[in-house]
Amino acid sequence: MSMSAHALTDSWTMTRRELAHWGRQPVQVVVNLVFPVMLLLMFGYLVGGGRGVHGSYIDYLLPGMLALTMAFGLEGTMIAVTQDLNKGVVDRFRSMPMANGAVLVGRSAADMLQSALALFVLMGVGYALGWRADGGPGAFLGAVGLLLLFRFAMLWIGIHLALVAGKPEMVQAVQILVWPVGFLSNALALPGSMPGWLGTVVEWNPMSQTATAVRDLFGGTAAETVAAAVIWPLVLLAVFFPLAVRRFARLSR
Repeated sequence: MSMSAHALTDSWTMTRRELAHWGRQPVQVVVNLVFPVMLLLMFGYLVGGGRGVHGSYIDYLLPGMLALTMAFGLEGTMIAVTQDLNKGVVDRFRSMPMANGAVLVGRSAADMLQSALALFVLMGVGYALGWRADGGPGAFLGAVGLLLLFRFAMLWIGIHLALVAGKPEMVQAVQILVWPVGFLSNALALPGSMPGWLGTVVEWNPMSQTATAVRDLFGGTAAETVAAAVIWPLVLLAVFFPLAVRRFARLSR
């Protein structure tokens, strides 16, 4: 078997391991799917309003909530990685004749599958609430691709932070940072409705770039914002992917 085939086989084995956890922890899977729906309903009907938003607020809110969901999954990634570290699971895998990095690939693949499922569940609820994607099939797929690209970047940030933290207890410290950064975006309201300096910060948030491009694609309008929504996640990946791989390689030293 070639080295590439060996790496793919090992990565698929690790992915199957992560997917098997879904069957053993169905409650956690359901919670991960329901939580974004609860946020959508809460902000859409209880908080709602969207100062400065023209037209239907659900058309503005849903793309923002999709981007927000892709960021909030970071904690789940960190918890899974730190638990494996503390239980010695990673050390056992590294002692086996396994392709280097297969553990991380398996973790990321399973995470992306769950993220895709969460996206379509949330979009289904949005459709029931009156949201519609008017941009056509190509624009729809492009929007989903941007959201998953953003999730992939956040995933590797989470893996790196988990390898640095080393303990599940440290995830709470990251949660304190993720929530403000997530809400410091245009996911829920227009930057123009905020104080000038805050609106500027919000516009530069990578999540805002993704949410704006997704809104444009779903709405069938010109999507000049797509470039920024692609560049930001690629920059984050260029920084955190090698950091995570390097940190993982140092675990046995």
